Amino acid sequence: MPAPSLQADSLPHPLDEPLRWTGGAAPRLLPYGSALFPAMQQAIEQARESIWLQTYIFHTDEAAMTLASALCDAARRGVQVRVLVDGLGSSRSVEALSGLFTEAGVEFMVFRPWRKWLDVVQRGRWRRLHRKLCVVDAHTAFIGGINLIDDRLDIHHGWSAQPRLDYAVQYHGHLARQTQWVMQRLWLRTVLTGSLQRRLRKLPGPGVFDTSPNRRAYWQELLDWGSDMPVADEDGAPLPPSSATAAAPRTPAPRPTPQTLAQSLAALVVRDNFSQRRAIEHSYIRAINRAHNRVLIVSPYFYPGLEFRQALKNAAARGVRVELLLQGRIDYRMAAWAARALYGEMLRAGVHIYEYTPAYLHAKVAVVDADWATVGSSNIDPLSLLVNLEANLAVLDRAFALELGAHIESQIAQSLPINTPDRLRTRAPWWLRPFVAVAARAFVALAGGVKNEY
Repeated sequence: MPAPSLQADSLPHPLDEPLRWTGGAAPRLLPYGSALFPAMQQAIEQARESIWLQTYIFHTDEAAMTLASALCDAARRGVQVRVLVDGLGSSRSVEALSGLFTEAGVEFMVFRPWRKWLDVVQRGRWRRLHRKLCVVDAHTAFIGGINLIDDRLDIHHGWSAQPRLDYAVQYHGHLARQTQWVMQRLWLRTVLTGSLQRRLRKLPGPGVFDTSPNRRAYWQELLDWGSDMPVADEDGAPLPPSSATAAAPRTPAPRPTPQTLAQSLAALVVRDNFSQRRAIEHSYIRAINRAHNRVLIVSPYFYPGLEFRQALKNAAARGVRVELLLQGRIDYRMAAWAARALYGEMLRAGVHIYEYTPAYLHAKVAVVDADWATVGSSNIDPLSLLVNLEANLAVLDRAFALELGAHIESQIAQSLPINTPDRLRTRAPWWLRPFVAVAARAFVALAGGVKNEY
């Protein structure tokens, strides 16, 4: 299909995205866990009221346990601490964390506890909590792709000499409060899911969710919290509680004017299995469709649907430089095959591909035209885009986008360009694409996602 002809002035404006753009977030880029963990620890140690933490992997290595100890200390001094981990990603550490947190008064819960091989073939069990979020005192927040595990440690492959490439962002203000709202909704829904509650009672040690009074309290908390995300004015200042609660169900979030692009704006983009099923995917596609000069995407797992791929090809056709930084050091072979099955299509369209070889790649970030950027937990594959619970931060901030872009460029300089027929043939034999397509459709169907995109 030929790419449509688009003039630069006909491309959509970034503020046309249906996101809740908020000022005052002051996003700060944190490359690697070596930057994230000290910042999180400092915020946790200064917490006065509440700490919310949700992650896919919370391991028991030294780096992770330092944060666990800080969470326990906060709970002992009276801070409300709630930790939610994924039952698959954290399956090796649930027992140890449960005992540690329960003794300290940390409210600890497991999202969809994993039942070994029984869950592998059960429909819907692959819908995992893949978000990496932390909010302290409803004011300071962290988001990204970094799990709570040492940069050089991989659960399946052991220790490496070089750290995994990954990113997180620290931000503040009303957007942090919105993030806490998202976390609290998931927490309460998980608490009130009967099947998960029964499994939680089987965890070692006394549970905190075993009694009927506690269940009634959580129902009341859910009702008191309201059903809509808190709203803010364009500078990020929250509206009065009564106004926000009353207006949210029938009034759209305030939209900043184009003049406010001189400021730093940010928006939380979440994927769930309710009303936000395609939110992250569509955020990417809208950004790519409006690109004038450059699209730079980093993802370890890359197997997007037809609409996403067409957006990349259309951008390249209108003269945009489209670059993909993908994994060169393979952790999951099937995921690498899936990406390489698309190399021919992307290269023929003029997309530039690089494989990151110095270490494992885990970053899920993008920069468009040096003003739009995103950092988060979502890969560009069916599992993240159609199945898992994910969270990304979209940022309209030239300084932030330039900083992230420069960091990515320094990594591309160390990567292997896939730009010759010989290299392509060694990575993508002729039979790979149909094999991956069939496997992807089968897996997405098993996971309970939408499969016709693949």
